[in-house]
Amino acid sequence: MKSALKLFLFFFLSFQAIGQERATDFVYSTPSEENFDAQGVLSFLDKVENSEHELHSLMVLRRGKVIAEGWWDPYGPKLKHTMYSVSKTYTASGIGFAVSEGLVSVEDQVIKFFPKSLPTDVSENLKQLKIKHLLTMSVGHAKDYTFSIVRTEDWAKSFLAVPIVNEPGSQFVYNTVATYMLSAIVQKVSGQTLIDYLRPRLFQPLGIKGVDWEKSPQGINTGGYGLRVKTEDMAKLGQLFLQNGNWDGKQILPESWINEARNLKILQNPNASREEKAKSDWLQGYGYQMWRSRHDSYRADGAYGQYILVLPKQEAVIIITSETSNLQGLLSEVWDHILPAFDSESNSSKDLILKERLEKLAHNPAIGVENEWMENKWDEKNITLSTEEEKINFHIDFQSNNLVLNLVEEQKDYKLTVGKEHWVSGITDRKQPYLVAHAKKALNGLAPYKVFSSYYWEDFQTLVVEIKYIESPHTDTLKFSFDGNKVTYTTSSLGNRGASKVFKGILEE
Repeated sequence: MKSALKLFLFFFLSFQAIGQERATDFVYSTPSEENFDAQGVLSFLDKVENSEHELHSLMVLRRGKVIAEGWWDPYGPKLKHTMYSVSKTYTASGIGFAVSEGLVSVEDQVIKFFPKSLPTDVSENLKQLKIKHLLTMSVGHAKDYTFSIVRTEDWAKSFLAVPIVNEPGSQFVYNTVATYMLSAIVQKVSGQTLIDYLRPRLFQPLGIKGVDWEKSPQGINTGGYGLRVKTEDMAKLGQLFLQNGNWDGKQILPESWINEARNLKILQNPNASREEKAKSDWLQGYGYQMWRSRHDSYRADGAYGQYILVLPKQEAVIIITSETSNLQGLLSEVWDHILPAFDSESNSSKDLILKERLEKLAHNPAIGVENEWMENKWDEKNITLSTEEEKINFHIDFQSNNLVLNLVEEQKDYKLTVGKEHWVSGITDRKQPYLVAHAKKALNGLAPYKVFSSYYWEDFQTLVVEIKYIESPHTDTLKFSFDGNKVTYTTSSLGNRGASKVFKGILEE
């Protein structure tokens, strides 16, 4: 009888890991069948549920099979997600293909690809800069100049103009525009944008569809950021690396390139103490656009908590998309809770508990105080708000269980329908919060954005609107504080580096 029950649970759980009907290229199994204790993920979920980390998706694969997956509503499996620097690993794979096809070598000098973009005086260090230095973040710059370079019209020219004060290869300095240069090199030698070059070589063989990637003013994919793919697509790349570049019996990327990319090439801080290294996943070394991690693992890693974590010893891949300002803290929770679950005593009854828990994951809208008096008082009113540099106009319209905001921002009109203590789905052309919002052409071609929005009254004078841009990590929080006919308006998000913009104005009677 027990064996029959176990067989039933296996087929029930492995048919769909979280009970959602969706097309997938992965095989499903149960934690216990793959010698994994489901309590590890349950404990992880308990820890992050009310923490500073807002998770959007989680996938755990072992031996090529999905043993746990879930999305926190309103996020879902069919949605893309902004990768930030996880994009870098896809870009490096493009270089891997170009190397395998004889188009480039990692020993090639960078300047040979950009003869028309060079400064008047080409320094000896610039002459010595090679593709391998771009791959390993060891260009020789004194600091990361990304945020100034991407504001210019010609990113490659601006990159090459930055003085290389240290010998290339001598020290690690994180450098997102170095990855852009890799994308530009692929386009130079292939005649295709990086995304088009990767499509038949990587995306199509792995069944990755519907991707998009931002471009620079020159029409070159941004490389170091700007890629959007689904959670499952992240898992496919992680599994490809775990399988040494092989997919369904076909060698997609050469095993030699996989080994080069994931192995230690340079240390972030060679002088770090043993104690410092023991606590940090950012001091374990760097490969080709991949981070070495503790516990003999390695990862693709993106701002605000996007991870493709590969654990060769455990034959496992862990995928996380999220919004957090504490990337190390979130990784540490993985090590504390999920890692010990591999090869631990398992229990099929816990599998079912985990399945039910994963099906119910959600970010519920905030509940505030009932404030009908203020809603009636300020219904159908206009608000004019400004700082020294900017002006915003709002029209407030409370409609039954929703709030309709009509706003004029940066001389553009937008309309948002926001649910009262419940999410309302919609689309908007209003740009999402973004770490590289000031880059030339930033977010061009991506709108309209999918959003879920809700509002609540924090107290009797404070209205809070939350807008989740659900194909990015970010939530934009708009707060209106009323004092008579005076209004203070604050907009804030982690995507704008946690900074808040404060506007002041008046309500028009």
